[in-house]
Amino acid sequence: MDEAEAEQGIRIHSELMVIGLNCQHMAAGRAAEKNLYLQYREFTAEHMNLFTSYEGKLLKYFKKRGDKDPEATLNTLRTAFANKISLDAAKMRPDLFCGRYAPRIEKVAAMDGTTLRQWAGTFFPSHPVSQPICEP
Repeated sequence: MDEAEAEQGIRIHSELMVIGLNCQHMAAGRAAEKNLYLQYREFTAEHMNLFTSYEGKLLKYFKKRGDKDPEATLNTLRTAFANKISLDAAKMRPDLFCGRYAPRIEKVAAMDGTTLRQWAGTFFPSHPVSQPICEP
């Protein structure tokens, strides 16, 4: 379960990066003077310890399962997550993409670490983890 949460946390972070980059011309919510990419970067800095922990858990898992280059596996996973949402961005008009996805930046900006971990630990059929989840 820890590795599944870590993977979901990395997916969330990767998707938010793409949203922030594609919608950086927008400002949202309470921090309206800040564009969305800047808000994403501030969110990343605030939760860096959690994301570093997630990366460490995944690197340990990749090494345990015998990956020759766990760092490359992690980078490939992040790229796959970013590419998936980038494809959505490419298929939609920018205003529609940003209208649909930009509110996620404000949503996470208001989260504390516990809430963010709860979100990462919630598994959705539309966003399955890459490996089967073992029963606790």
